[in-house]
Amino acid sequence: MSDSKWPTVETADSLRDHFLIAMPSLTDPIFNRSVTYICDHSDQGAMGIVLNQPLELKMGDVFDQLSIEYNSTLDNYPVLAGGPVDMQRGFVLHRDQGTWDSTLRITSEISLTASRDIVAAIAREQGPKHAQFALGYAGWSPGQLEEEISANSWLIVPADTGIMFDTPVEDRWGATARQLGVDMNLISTTAGHA
Repeated sequence: MSDSKWPTVETADSLRDHFLIAMPSLTDPIFNRSVTYICDHSDQGAMGIVLNQPLELKMGDVFDQLSIEYNSTLDNYPVLAGGPVDMQRGFVLHRDQGTWDSTLRITSEISLTASRDIVAAIAREQGPKHAQFALGYAGWSPGQLEEEISANSWLIVPADTGIMFDTPVEDRWGATARQLGVDMNLISTTAGHA
């Protein structure tokens, strides 16, 4: 992924390694009540993985589709809808363990890999112990994410690996908002500016 179209040079106001918390007014089915981890953000656009929208598909289905033998304990591990872009492509968001064919290093601790070798290693239980598998990603053209933030579609908070890897998928939206001291159930679905 280091040779992908996503830039790796950050600007001073980059949201890389931050969570976007969808405001209640964001009703798009893909992003409603979502938490998105920003993997890259520059003047060329932004890219992230939605962390709390599980698909009906499970990891066993992915391994079967790729004809990869796997340990049956991984059969029901969730597959996330990472976003609406390129939903046939798989991404593994993981703690930075191992060397893989196509990896974007996000921080010294977190990486995003989009290659078959990491999926095969996970199937053999030789991959990263902390990993999230997603199909697709969320992408924004230059300035688009900034416009959405100005329109009160998102709250922003620094990323927390505990929420990414240790918090149940269904609890991530509320847990992320609590980092800001916000109860999302008390926020109006109507945005406004003072």
